[in-house]
Amino acid sequence: MKKVSNRLILLIFSSVIFIFINSCSTIGQPSYNNNLPIFSQNELAQPYTQIGRIRVTRETYGSDFSLSPDIKAWGLAAVQQAAGKMGADAVMSLEITGRTTYYGIIPSTEYCATAFAIKFK
Repeated sequence: MKKVSNRLILLIFSSVIFIFINSCSTIGQPSYNNNLPIFSQNELAQPYTQIGRIRVTRETYGSDFSLSPDIKAWGLAAVQQAAGKMGADAVMSLEITGRTTYYGIIPSTEYCATAFAIKFK
């Protein structure tokens, strides 16, 4: 009985420490705007400056259960987050692609989202 209670106390204590460490990892980090508007080049009427080109990739081997089936939503969120870190006002010319190659019988898929981060004048 004593061994079980000691193990239970140790398990509870380690769980509390784990939760505390993970919750503190986000404290003090700047928050970025992840809801930046997406424009095509033809839609922009006001003057802007290109801050930089964004390219986010993700490669998966076999089947990727952690990535939702909506690849466009993943690409949009990844580009918006990267543009927010750059201090952009919007994202322009979003393009999302995927390419699958096979290594023997195991598929490998590379998803790529590219866009331009822009700041309005």
